[in-house]
Amino acid sequence: MKTGIIILNYNDSENTIKMLNQIKEYSCLSKIVVVDNCSTDDSVEKIEEYTNRKIILIKAEKNLGYAAGNNLGLKYLEQNTSCEIAVVSNPDILVEESVLKELIHDMKTNENIAFLGPKILENGTISKGWKFPTFLSELISNINYFGKYSHRLLKYYDNYYEEKLTKVDVIHGCFFLARMKAFKKIRYFDPHTFLYYEENILAKKAQQKNLGIYVDVTVGVTHALSQSVDKSLKKIQKYKMLKKSQQYYLKEYMHLNIIGYGFIRMFYYLSLFFSYLTFWI
Repeated sequence: MKTGIIILNYNDSENTIKMLNQIKEYSCLSKIVVVDNCSTDDSVEKIEEYTNRKIILIKAEKNLGYAAGNNLGLKYLEQNTSCEIAVVSNPDILVEESVLKELIHDMKTNENIAFLGPKILENGTISKGWKFPTFLSELISNINYFGKYSHRLLKYYDNYYEEKLTKVDVIHGCFFLARMKAFKKIRYFDPHTFLYYEENILAKKAQQKNLGIYVDVTVGVTHALSQSVDKSLKKIQKYKMLKKSQQYYLKEYMHLNIIGYGFIRMFYYLSLFFSYLTFWI
């Protein structure tokens, strides 16, 4: 099965080029597509030096964010290649060819898999997917000092991962594989969020189409967590963007009633007030 990879770059040519040098000779990759999300530095000029028949650079006319930016790469693969599998990757990912080959093999041999992630190692922790957000987890995420613990409500217990290929609700968006026909079926990423909640939205769309999402718990990649987002967005701006995406998810995909949505909004404004207060004191 021919496989293409999409790497979304924004002012992060150092990591993008490092990844290109790592994967450009991987025999399991037929096409490498770099989407530059209208970088404001010299990323385009630097990355262009690496383009060839295998490595393609697409230049967005404006910063489209994660979802719409990756959609550019996915649609390129659909319209210009015969790739059956797409890999969506951040530029700050370290992935061995043997790991990628194993994940591709998983998809070749199991038709139930539409979307597949490996274990993600970042900051000393391992992510193996998570459950869909609940009203309680979303409410807690909007409470100062407690929000960072809300993700614990969505974790599977370790004994849940008994099989090599374990079905989960949501996989990490920094690196995963997908069947092109599955992406087409759900009409790709929802472009209405700029950043954050893309994984949850993608998983909801897959659930609506009865498409399986799995994690291979025997292989992993390292997410080096570059600070490309932090370079361009201040902490409170990031928080506002996160909550804008959260509110879109709650309305469009969780279909929260007006009372529940009101509680979420109230705690959001309270947390924003205390964030500003902390910032200025």
